[in-house]
Amino acid sequence: QVRLVESGGGSVQAGESLRLACEIAPYYYSRGCLAWFRETPGNEREGVACIDADDESTFYLDSVVGRFAISRDNDKKMVYLQMNDLKAEDTAMYYCAAGLRGPGPKYGGNWVAAHFGEWSQGTQVTVSS
Repeated sequence: QVRLVESGGGSVQAGESLRLACEIAPYYYSRGCLAWFRETPGNEREGVACIDADDESTFYLDSVVGRFAISRDNDKKMVYLQMNDLKAEDTAMYYCAAGLRGPGPKYGGNWVAAHFGEWSQGTQVTVSS
């Protein structure tokens, strides 16, 4: 049973924008912090953005603050990542994640990859400089 289905991604020039979308199964949509991660070869999967299920408070990786925005559509059970002013260093495979175990960032907890139980299939984002 597929619980997270991702769409979007692609290849763009530096300075351009992309939007990623993720449809999340209802059971996971209303729990914890829904997040976007990214991964490059040889590196750990890093958290990019997280949005709390209760109050929609948001948390971001420092390097994307002011450029990326996470949002959600409660009617459609969707989470989005709007990525503006993309840079070559944003090139990565992007994943959405749900099923957070633990208190999450709103309560001072971590939101590292190991704390999430459900993942999308991933989509490649390539930014050319």
